Amino acid sequence: MYRTRIFAVATSLVGAASLLSTSAGLAHAGTTDPLRGDQWGLDQVHAEQAWATSTGTGATVAVVDTGVDLTHPDLKGNLVAGATFTGCGKQAQPCGNGDFRGPDGQNNGDEHGTHVAGIVAAVANNGTGVAGVAPNAEIMPIKVLENGSGTFEDIAVGIRWAVDHGADVINMSLGGLAGTQVLTITGLETSVTDAIAYANAKGTAVVVAAGNSATPICSTPAWEPGAICVASTDRNELKSWFSELPNKPDLKAVAAPGGAGLISCKDDIVSTVPVGTGSASCGQKDYDYYAGTSMATPHVAGVAALLFAQGRTLANVEDALLDTARQPGTGLTGVYSPVYGWGIADAAAAGQYAGAAAGKGRKGSREGR
Repeated sequence: MYRTRIFAVATSLVGAASLLSTSAGLAHAGTTDPLRGDQWGLDQVHAEQAWATSTGTGATVAVVDTGVDLTHPDLKGNLVAGATFTGCGKQAQPCGNGDFRGPDGQNNGDEHGTHVAGIVAAVANNGTGVAGVAPNAEIMPIKVLENGSGTFEDIAVGIRWAVDHGADVINMSLGGLAGTQVLTITGLETSVTDAIAYANAKGTAVVVAAGNSATPICSTPAWEPGAICVASTDRNELKSWFSELPNKPDLKAVAAPGGAGLISCKDDIVSTVPVGTGSASCGQKDYDYYAGTSMATPHVAGVAALLFAQGRTLANVEDALLDTARQPGTGLTGVYSPVYGWGIADAAAAGQYAGAAAGKGRKGSREGR
């Protein structure tokens, strides 16, 4: 059985960042979240400017990952029922509720999914921690990885379960090693490819990390048809040194903030981690600073949630994301580059893109292409 592994560099970059300690940022003028001042990623994607038109209410993002801390005070208000598909042994799938602790009840180094979830939809203006890109969207925790790894088959089942239970967006901050695209290109592995096609046919967007090994093309499953591949930028809007280039045959590719992965904590992405697991030198008890395309991806998934909450179809959400993404430096839209894809996702511009259905929630208005 082929194995797929979460991007290991997302963890190793945390270790590098811990060389320089940091303190809490000042609260941003627009929120009461004390770490908002460190969330330069929200500023880069113009998230707060989009909240006048949408905060994500009614949209659901499935975080298909290592599971989520269901007790985290900055997340639990936005959590909906999830599921666990890894570590089930002889039990039928699903065998859990998407908690980051697997069926064995242990945390096996699976903080990653909680960090991703906070970037998507941490509760805003609650005087606690951080704010998500789509702070009123729902988070559906889908645990398909344990100790940073899992199978194509479990990931595929997790995607399908999420779609069947109402997910508007699938966030996958995971991927195979460079070169594993050959498995899907040759047809040796089809389960995740088919699951992405199933999601798209049901009107669900699939947003996937490009990868962290600095190769010229998106890793799988970001490589697969219908997936939106997300590369990483640093706080200066330059391509992060570790990021894959967002190139794939269907050109569904953008960039978003993922951090620098060097020595400064504040140059990386601050978000939620399971309660009590924040690093002593870089984070706080319940928050930490990570870097990787794993962090870039939920910025885009959050933007997609803002758009779905406006009653848009999948086709229109994708058009809004790709057509309004801006190339760094020039600010040009509608221009593709091999370094940034269609550019850095822009929540405010996407929210103004034609196609929003005023007064209509996403639920009940779902369409495929």
